[in-house]
Amino acid sequence: MKNQNKSKKIFLLFSTITLGFLIFLIVMLLITLKPRHIPSLYTKESSKASRGFIISADGFHIATTKKLYKAVVNTHFMDPQKKELFIELFSIYSGIDAKEIKKKLFKKKGVVVLSYNIPQKQAQYLKSLSYELKKFKVFIERENKKTGKLILQGLSIIESGESREYAYGKLLTPIIGYSRKFEKNGYTYIKGIKGLEKRFENELQAKQDEMSQGPRDVNSYIILNKDSFTKRNINGLNIKLTIPVSLQIRIERMLDDMKKELRASEVMIAIMDSVSGEVLSMASSNRYLPKDIKKSDYPSLNSSMIEYSFEPGSVIKTITFALLLENGLVNPYDLVNGHNGRYKIGKKTITDEHPFDWLSAENTIVHSSNIGIAQLAQKLSGPQFHNGLKKFGFSKASTPDLIYERVGSIPNAQRLNNEIYKATCSYGYGMRANLMQIIKAYSAFNNSGEIVNPKIVKSFIDEKNISILLPESEYSQVIKSSTAQRVKKILIKTVNQGTGIKAKTEGLEIGGKTGTAHIVERGKYVNKYNTAFIGFVNDKKSSYTIGAVVIKPKKSQFAAQTSVPVFKKVIDIMVEEGYLLPTL
Repeated sequence: MKNQNKSKKIFLLFSTITLGFLIFLIVMLLITLKPRHIPSLYTKESSKASRGFIISADGFHIATTKKLYKAVVNTHFMDPQKKELFIELFSIYSGIDAKEIKKKLFKKKGVVVLSYNIPQKQAQYLKSLSYELKKFKVFIERENKKTGKLILQGLSIIESGESREYAYGKLLTPIIGYSRKFEKNGYTYIKGIKGLEKRFENELQAKQDEMSQGPRDVNSYIILNKDSFTKRNINGLNIKLTIPVSLQIRIERMLDDMKKELRASEVMIAIMDSVSGEVLSMASSNRYLPKDIKKSDYPSLNSSMIEYSFEPGSVIKTITFALLLENGLVNPYDLVNGHNGRYKIGKKTITDEHPFDWLSAENTIVHSSNIGIAQLAQKLSGPQFHNGLKKFGFSKASTPDLIYERVGSIPNAQRLNNEIYKATCSYGYGMRANLMQIIKAYSAFNNSGEIVNPKIVKSFIDEKNISILLPESEYSQVIKSSTAQRVKKILIKTVNQGTGIKAKTEGLEIGGKTGTAHIVERGKYVNKYNTAFIGFVNDKKSSYTIGAVVIKPKKSQFAAQTSVPVFKKVIDIMVEEGYLLPTL
C-alpha cells in the first residue's frame, strides 16, 4: 500500500514537471513566433558644416560662427516622480535657470522646446545627460496606440542652426559688413548682406556637411569598422585680413573724437602700404553693431570709403600737374600769373582764397591756387586729360576686395576740350571719386609712378589651417618714375611750407595735398563742404599712402584745419604702434 502511494506521488510530481516544461516550451515558441519591434542595429549621425571666420592680420577673430542647438522633451514619456530630478539636472548641464525650465514644463504638455539657443559646448554636455537620464529611467516607455509598440522619447538635443558673432562690436564696420539669417529645411543659415561678408559669400559658406552611419553599440554610438561610412564636414574658408585689430581700434577711437571736435557728419581714414597695396586701416567714425542694426544706423551701413562718391576738390590738382609734367607741357619753375585772386575764363570767375600776384608752377600745388592750375590745365588736350584721369584709376573700381563700389565719373574727352570744364576739373570739380580711388591714384607718387590696387584680404585659410594666398595686387605704370619723383618733392614741399604744414613730423618723410569742395544738394552748391588731405609718410623701411576725408565739418571749411590734423593724428598713432620709426 505504501509503495502504491509512493508511486502515485512520483507520477504526480513527474506529470507536474512535464506540464510545466510543456507550458514553458509553448510560451517560448509564442514569444519567438510573435511579431515584435527589434531596434535597428544601425544608426546614422549628421552634423552641419560651419561658415568661415574673418580674422584680423594680428590673429583676432572678428566674425565667427556659433552652432546653435535646441533641447526638446516629450512630457508624456517623463516619469512624474522624477520630473524635479530632470529639472535640476537639466539646469546644471545647460546653465538655464531651473524656474524657467519648470515654467515651460508645467505650461505645456507633450513636446516642449526647453531652449532654441544652446551653444555647442552645452549641447555636448546635454547629449551626455540624455544617456544618463535613460539609465535612471527618468523617461519611461509608452505604448503607441496605433501600432501597439512600446516607444521611448527622452531628451533630444537637435542641431538647429548657426549664429554669426562679432566679438568686437562695431570694430571694422562697415568694412566687414553684416549678415542675416534664413531658414532652410528647419535649419537656420547665415548669409552675407554687405561688406566682406557679402563679397566673399562663396568662400565663407560651408562646403560639405558631416555624415556618419554604421553599426551601433548599446549606447547608440557608431562602431567604426568596415561596415561604417563617414563623410567629413568641410567648413567655409576663413578670411585673413591685412588690417590689424590693434591699429584699427586706435584709429577708430581717434576718428570718434575728431568727429565731435570738428562737428562733422563723418570722418574717415585709409592707410595703405604704397608698394604692396596692403591696407592697414580703413576706418570711419560712423559704425554700427552688426547684430543690432537700428534704423538710425541705416546711413552707416554703406562703406563710405568706397560708396561715398564726392567732388574731391584740390587734391586733384596734383594729378593734373602730374599729367602736365608727364606730357612735357610744364616746367615746375615756370611762372604763373595769380591775377590777385580773381580770374575769368569765359563766363566763369575763378577765385583763390589767398590772392597771389605771380607764383611758380609747382607753387600752384604748394599753396593750392585754383587760378594757377586752371591756367596750366589749358595746355592739356581733352583726350590727354580724360585718358590721364582714367589711367590714374578714376571712374573705375579701386579694389576687388569690396562690393557695391560707387566709381564716380569724369568728364569725357570732348567736354574736357572746353576751357571751363578743363579749368574746373583741374581742381576737382565736375568729377566724382571716392576715397580709395584717390588713395590708389596717389600711391603712384610714392611708388615710382606705379599705382597699386588696395588689398584688404591677405589670404584664405582652409580646414587644415593652410593659407591660400591671394594674387598680389595689380600694378600699373601710370607716369614715369622721374615724373613721380618730381611730384613727390612738390608734395613734401606742400607739407614743409604750404597748406599741409600741420602734418609735419620730425624724422619722417611726409608729403600731401589738401582739398576742399562745396557739396551739391538738390542740384545746387550749398554752404557745406567736404575736406580732404591725401598724401604719404615714409621712414627708412616703410612707405604708406594715407587719406583723410571729413564730411561737412562745422568747425572750419578748410582742409588745413580739419583733414590735416586727422592725418597728423594717424601718423602719431602709427609711430606709437611701431609702424613708423622716425629718424631723429
